[in-house]
Amino acid sequence: MELKEQIKETIVSALNIKPQELKEGVSLENSLGVDSTEMVELTVALSKKFNIKLADKEISKTSTLGDIENVVKSKL
Repeated sequence: MELKEQIKETIVSALNIKPQELKEGVSLENSLGVDSTEMVELTVALSKKFNIKLADKEISKTSTLGDIENVVKSKL
């Protein structure tokens, strides 16, 4: 499975959203109303899924799917 698809699945699962809600180029906060608690949950989920260490601030509420993919790629 492609990295972007794995990331998308992790985001959808961690934030309990529908896959079609996660559109390319749209920020998590603006399109989905993600709050700070959900961002912590997402950071933990991504860290576990890819066995990487992510700081809380590396993924923000204004991040897009592409932004998150770039951060994860840089850690792999």
